[in-house]
Amino acid sequence: MRREHHRWWSERLGRDMDLLVFGHAGAKLLVFPTRDGRYSEYENIGMIARLAPKIEAGQMQVWCLEGLAGETFYANWMVPPDRIRRFDAYERYVLDEVMPLMRRANPHDCTIAHGLSLGAHHAADIAFRHPHLFRKLAAFSGRYDLTRPVEWFGDLMGGHYEDAVYFHMPNHYLPGLDCDWRLHHLRRMDIVLVIGAEDPFLDDNLRLSGILASKTIPHRLEIWDGRAHRGSAWRKMAEIYV
Repeated sequence: MRREHHRWWSERLGRDMDLLVFGHAGAKLLVFPTRDGRYSEYENIGMIARLAPKIEAGQMQVWCLEGLAGETFYANWMVPPDRIRRFDAYERYVLDEVMPLMRRANPHDCTIAHGLSLGAHHAADIAFRHPHLFRKLAAFSGRYDLTRPVEWFGDLMGGHYEDAVYFHMPNHYLPGLDCDWRLHHLRRMDIVLVIGAEDPFLDDNLRLSGILASKTIPHRLEIWDGRAHRGSAWRKMAEIYV
């Protein structure tokens, strides 16, 4: 299996950013890691090994992003407005630096947004905000309103609220979405949300599913037994839904 490590200075983020690519052809899987994960996480927890048959057959190429949680939503040393500005810059890095590289390297017309836990939020957010760029969303164990405390997970914006926060919380901005162009692209996307029945983010997923249904956006909500918020569950999910 081809494995490539890329590293470059991001003008949008003002720092070096790492990226791992697995495979040589096929649909492009853009992977956002968990809160504590880095670009190597997807490989380290066995997800690449589980998808190896598809990757080696040229059906899929996996692009593993660096996580930036410690500089965005989990940057407790930053004031909340700076956290959301930093996350805006991270989105621009993905859209303006990573995705053009993906298009140059691989002309396949299918790009899949994919993420685990906090990464599922990022994958869903970028796919819903820019639906013309993606053909599929596979979001595992996600939380789609980072301002709503649940269990020991607090409001990641510390009570701060503004337009930039609103427009990065899918469960906030999707109810008001009335743009025919975006709705058209969302309705043609293959959307699958996977969550455990005992996961603290189950209500977030039920809420998101209800919003999508109200907009007549086709999707699947798959509820697994238990919490299912761990690598062993995600590896099984990947075989089925990615």
